[in-house]
Amino acid sequence: MLGFLQRPVLVKADVNLNVVALTVMGLLSRLWGLTYPRAVVFDEVYYGQYISFYMKRVFFLDGSGPPFGHMLLALGGYLGGFDGNFLWNRIGAEYSSNVPVWSLRLLPALAGALAVPMAYQILWELHFSHCAAMGAALLILIENALITQSRLMLLESLLIFFNLSAVLSYLKFSNSQKRRPFSPSWWLWLTLTGVACACAVGTKYMGVFTYLLVLGVATVHTWHLIGDRTLSNVGAGGVRGTRVAVCVLCHVLARAVALVLVPVVTYLLFFYVHLTLLCRSGPHDQIMSSAFQASLEGGLARITQGQPLEVAYGSQVTLKSAFGKPMPCWLHSHQSTYPRIYEDSRGSSHQQQVTCYPFKDVNNWWIVKDPGRHQLEVSAPPRPVRHGDVVQLVHGMTTRFLNTHDVAAPLNPHAQEVSCYIDYNISMPAQNLWRLDIVNRESDAEVWKTILSEVRLVHVNTSAILKLSGAHLPDWGFRQLEVVGEKLSRGYHESTVWTVEEHRYGRSQEQKERELELHSPTQMDVSRNLSFLARFSELQWRMLTMRSDDSEHKYSSTPLDWVTLDTNIAYWLHPRTSAQIHLLGNAVIWASAGLATALYTLLFCWHLLRRQRRLCDLPEDSWLRWVLAGALCAGGWAVNYLPFLLMEKTLFLYHYLPALTFQILLLPVVLQHVGEHLCRSELQRSVFGALVVAWYSAACHVFDTLRPLTYGHKSLSPSELQALRWRESWDILIRKYQQDPTQ
Repeated sequence: MLGFLQRPVLVKADVNLNVVALTVMGLLSRLWGLTYPRAVVFDEVYYGQYISFYMKRVFFLDGSGPPFGHMLLALGGYLGGFDGNFLWNRIGAEYSSNVPVWSLRLLPALAGALAVPMAYQILWELHFSHCAAMGAALLILIENALITQSRLMLLESLLIFFNLSAVLSYLKFSNSQKRRPFSPSWWLWLTLTGVACACAVGTKYMGVFTYLLVLGVATVHTWHLIGDRTLSNVGAGGVRGTRVAVCVLCHVLARAVALVLVPVVTYLLFFYVHLTLLCRSGPHDQIMSSAFQASLEGGLARITQGQPLEVAYGSQVTLKSAFGKPMPCWLHSHQSTYPRIYEDSRGSSHQQQVTCYPFKDVNNWWIVKDPGRHQLEVSAPPRPVRHGDVVQLVHGMTTRFLNTHDVAAPLNPHAQEVSCYIDYNISMPAQNLWRLDIVNRESDAEVWKTILSEVRLVHVNTSAILKLSGAHLPDWGFRQLEVVGEKLSRGYHESTVWTVEEHRYGRSQEQKERELELHSPTQMDVSRNLSFLARFSELQWRMLTMRSDDSEHKYSSTPLDWVTLDTNIAYWLHPRTSAQIHLLGNAVIWASAGLATALYTLLFCWHLLRRQRRLCDLPEDSWLRWVLAGALCAGGWAVNYLPFLLMEKTLFLYHYLPALTFQILLLPVVLQHVGEHLCRSELQRSVFGALVVAWYSAACHVFDTLRPLTYGHKSLSPSELQALRWRESWDILIRKYQQDPTQ
């Protein structure tokens, strides 16, 4: 029984030395001199501040993408012992001694290095030749732009790594399907496909393009699987037909779980870790709702701790706009009145101004009053305000009532003016009754709650809704934001929604005592912890709707510039010498990749037309391999490039790198196809092979020529820099005062 102990335990493993060699070369090309330059390079100034927030566990909001990529960069900082103390305010600033530069740049560099052997494996799994697979890997190895981007604290190399991981995992799963479906390796690669897709989307929103591509290919394969007569025969009768139908259903469900459910759960997991880590109040809190802010340590959580939950008659409250645009602000009033005559010659009511003020101020406090009573304090026991109740809002510091009437607003004449009523003893009576509408109520008897309730205030007399217009008032309004009564409500909009942020129970009827009360802390303690899903939903919505900076940048470019490499980006310039780093691609590879894409499209259409006429130049397995390679490689280029043609945002050359990677994978595919199917004779194949060797030698020469601009390790003379300016549109930095040592 224990005989196995009498024999040695042997483990056999197949090691592909090509993959090992490519991995070593990839690591050398990406990790060599990784700490140089020891200065902030281009967008490191952008991502670095978020790493510092992670180290200090301070909440931040970045509308450029989900948090997984940021967390990976922060992981590098954590492993290197970074404490987050560095001022990320200037490109070119020297890193202080506490910044672990090598550790911060390590994960992007490793991702870039591993892309090299992954390119080999992808073509190998597509059943192309060893030469084609090696060619793809070596092209990734010497592509200057990919090297530059992966050696810095940036996200593109991570995105490319997960894109390739998703494709490679799916191909390994697809090949396992042909050999041993539902085996452990089959499940492993299918699950890894879903996880890699989630990681790609979690790194940058651009990752969703590759996810949809893989999902589309998997859907087509599943559809073919359902129609595979060797596996399924849904029309078969008896027990066998039932078993086959169950087998097909298991295949479909397995793919649905791994490629839909697993990515969704993984994506949610990224946000769960993100929100768990960032538990402290930070500079971006103001963009979030009051409930979200109250869930963070410090900040609003400290201010609102101990507030009563239910708003009652006599409550003293501050009302924050849920819109948050153009900036977070609170309903506000002050002693100043609207001018009698506006600049456009329209008249006003000359009532007390009501605005939305973007800072905390004692004039933001309002008292919720019962119209049927004179008391401005909370009774014992408190009488809660419910959905549908009619209330009056009294400004705490001036004791004037919130009012609106049929007078045009200052900046939006189609809307009504909102004011605090002053009795001028003229024929303009007060209209200060408001009906409470809780928009997120669970029942019509819902109680108005601090922070949690989203409310609209509907004017009883005119049915106008209290709304933040977002326009800045002129100097007479102290540049504060205009508040209006919107009579034509077009359904729910955040600009008409308000939340109670700060809240206390008023205890005094006298005005002087009440003013002192407005400055005093609250006493009651109520917990207001939001659920994870509520926080995730709000954060994701804010990220998706956050307005990005669309201003022109010196190095911004258009998608049409990328294909022809008409642009570059100067990432860094040495403060004293001419050493510099540029995001600049290998011109031979970029031009060849573009030609390969066009040639693949022509050849695909040609073969498709001939197959339609029953002229099959390719064997069936070669045709299926050709189509799948095109779907993944040409399709990968298309889905990662074409959407940018429709985007109205500031774009840069590095946005093209994921598309370029797929295009490079297509290049050896086309070359092998030409060599095998278009070169008829042995002589033609020999000549074609020699041309391919010469072409790759040219790509290596370009790589070596541009290497000083890729690594920035060498200072070049003005004449040498000028010689590298192969296009007029390339911005190669030449110091005017620099002396040319060759002269």
